[in-house]
Amino acid sequence: MDDQTFQTRADTALESLKHSLYDAEEDGGFEVDESGGALQIAFDDPPGKFIVSPNSPVRQIWISALSTSFKLDWSEAANGFVLPKTGEALKPLVARLISEQTGSPVSLS
Repeated sequence: MDDQTFQTRADTALESLKHSLYDAEEDGGFEVDESGGALQIAFDDPPGKFIVSPNSPVRQIWISALSTSFKLDWSEAANGFVLPKTGEALKPLVARLISEQTGSPVSLS
């Protein structure tokens, strides 16, 4: 995948994630902010912050959450970014991480 293709796919994935997070933030116990192409998800109780950002040099989307770094690769089969270790797609992974942070289930559609 070339740089332009990665950027287009990453922008599309993060834009879709951002809209899903905006829809869920009121009931989810978190706030979403976009800065410099990265999404920041902030929590009051318990306090915390997740960062979801594209990493162009390695053509991955990185998530910093729960003291861990999650690195998602593009999957042609899934037609999206997935975590190779678990096979989770971006939105289900972020939903799981938010649920672990808040202790309440969150759905991102």
